[in-house]
Amino acid sequence: MRLLLTWLINAAALMALPYLMHSVSVSNVGTALIAALVLGLVNTLIRPVLVLLTLPVTLLSMGLFILVINAILFWLVSHWVEGFEVAGFWSAFLAAILYSVISWALSTLLLNKDGNP
Repeated sequence: MRLLLTWLINAAALMALPYLMHSVSVSNVGTALIAALVLGLVNTLIRPVLVLLTLPVTLLSMGLFILVINAILFWLVSHWVEGFEVAGFWSAFLAAILYSVISWALSTLLLNKDGNP
């Protein structure tokens, strides 16, 4: 149940992005659900490998390179999911940060401390 609710929260965060940034567009709720699912899979499967491969750069930048990795993955998902579009790298950079903040805020409001709705 928690996984389903987290997925819906992430889709809602994606739907909010076009209202905050004109360089991001999500065509409909179905697209947001698919994009949220793909983002979750990419963050689960690909992101750890990229973080490990770029560990020296991440350490030299005091962890800030993680933001670049997040932006690249966000931009990559926008190329894979039809109807979810991001204008460029810097738009993806800001959108990934906003997406994380909105998703965190919604999760904090809607989920209890023990992770149940």
